[in-house]
Amino acid sequence: MTREQAIEYALSSPEPSPDRLVTHQEALIGAPTTALTRREQEIAGLLAQGLTNRQIAQQLVLSERTVDTHTGNVLRKLGLSSRAQLASWVSHQELDSTR
Repeated sequence: MTREQAIEYALSSPEPSPDRLVTHQEALIGAPTTALTRREQEIAGLLAQGLTNRQIAQQLVLSERTVDTHTGNVLRKLGLSSRAQLASWVSHQELDSTR
């Protein structure tokens, strides 16, 4: 493939699918919560309240490992790297939902 063909191919590729992962920047400016499952949204809210995985597991009657997996999925889907960033994202989502 020539360079020109590669450029043409890259420019003609379809738009990313709606269920793609959001970037960190998109997450901080209000990525849609539809990127998360209902359970992930629930866990994100509890994480934002400062609960530990153990406390969340007890409250939702789940194993700590399950909560840990959900936490990792939430952070990955939103392109975040810490619970603090997640708390900021949740706070921003709650502010947006009151508009």
